[in-house]
Amino acid sequence: MLKQIETDAAPKPFSNYAQAIEVAPGARHLFVAGQVGADPATGNIPESAEEQHRLAWANVLGILKAAGMDHRAIVDARVFITDRSQIGLYRQVRDEILKGHKAAATLLVVAGLADPRLVVEVTVIAAAPV
Repeated sequence: MLKQIETDAAPKPFSNYAQAIEVAPGARHLFVAGQVGADPATGNIPESAEEQHRLAWANVLGILKAAGMDHRAIVDARVFITDRSQIGLYRQVRDEILKGHKAAATLLVVAGLADPRLVVEVTVIAAAPV
């Protein structure tokens, strides 16, 4: 009933969770675990906030692609940032990635993420026809 999606296009999970879970039947639903600004090939976390924002979204898109979806399948996005001054950066990068596609979204400014070097985490729910 549930299909776990794993891809090298996003970093390996840092603990016991799946990169994404697909739910069937009816419309396909994909629940993407929080993706951070880490390079999927090396696991490196860049110091630049902009690079982290771009990598986090690229990792989301990599998982969507592995499931046969793209940015247009995103139904809901939840984004966690650690610095209120990055709200403009978040919006700029999101708008470039979504290319005009509008999804439900929640932005939260939080005190910190799992690794203190991280400044952004993006999780999405996507859906596509069967």
